[in-house]
Amino acid sequence: MSNNPAAAAYRANDYSKGAENSCASIFSLQGLLLSEDERALFRDCDPFGFILFKRNCDNPKQLRRLVDDLKETVGRDCPVLIDQEGGRVQRLRPPHWRDFRPMRDYGDLFSENPEKALEELRFETLRMAEELNDLGINVDCAPVLDVFFDGAHDIIGDRSFSSDPAVVARLGLSVCRHFLSVGITPIIKHIPGHGRAGADSHLELPHLDTSYDDLSAVDFKPFKDISASDIGHAVWAMTAHITYDALDPKHPVSVSSDAIKVIREDIGFDGILIGDDLDMKALDSYGGAAEKALASLNAGCDLALYCAGEFEPMCALAQALPKTREQTLARLSRAASFGSLAA
Repeated sequence: MSNNPAAAAYRANDYSKGAENSCASIFSLQGLLLSEDERALFRDCDPFGFILFKRNCDNPKQLRRLVDDLKETVGRDCPVLIDQEGGRVQRLRPPHWRDFRPMRDYGDLFSENPEKALEELRFETLRMAEELNDLGINVDCAPVLDVFFDGAHDIIGDRSFSSDPAVVARLGLSVCRHFLSVGITPIIKHIPGHGRAGADSHLELPHLDTSYDDLSAVDFKPFKDISASDIGHAVWAMTAHITYDALDPKHPVSVSSDAIKVIREDIGFDGILIGDDLDMKALDSYGGAAEKALASLNAGCDLALYCAGEFEPMCALAQALPKTREQTLARLSRAASFGSLAA
């Protein structure tokens, strides 16, 4: 397979259609099937989309039915997200689905043979996308654009392509382009960069005192390069639950208007911005799920992400959250405009 198609149009999904009255949220669920309570809640509050986890994935037939049911509850081809990175983070696993390599493998190969690395990464990305398309899943929370740092917490580790931000950017751009070429929306993460963190934000709030110049030159670079590329408007991004002294010493990125201003202006990202999971311990001091979601949306995120699948917090979110904003719908509509790609 050629790594450089002459001009391949990407298959854009217009998630804005029919979403004018949707709740500005991505919801989750507990099991392999929708409960009647979940079905009634989702029909009533119309979340913008859903995210799936291993607890929701048993076999292809079951999962196709579940994805169809989720879309039926909101009456549209809504975004259905999953974390399918390869390596340690794969919600879909053997025996029903393929096992994919960690992204570090491609970064290591790139240092020896860039063309071979890009070709192998293209092949695996398209195989991954084939499985997602077969299930009706249309958004993948990948690729990870965090730069690897020796001595940092291993929550990122081999999920990162490389310690070289230029390599991270090049390989990440290839993943994004190939996903988009077959109708999968990629979510780059964890903007503006989780690689330096000395703690796991699932368990506690990481804090970084790195200078702005160093962050901008290294951590931000992959996100800047993707944002400035031909497909920058079509990808989504997920924030890091990290406090950066150089951006906002008082608040983590996901609930910081100052930090999100940096993402929009310095990094130049103008696509759909989602805060990382509201249920992570890094945001515990900001209240319950509804309070954290409102803080994130008020800071400038487009959508609030709730991954725990617990019914009562989702009821609170449904009552508290606003409809998806016109600015978000405009970003979605712009992302759906067709363009051409080169790997």
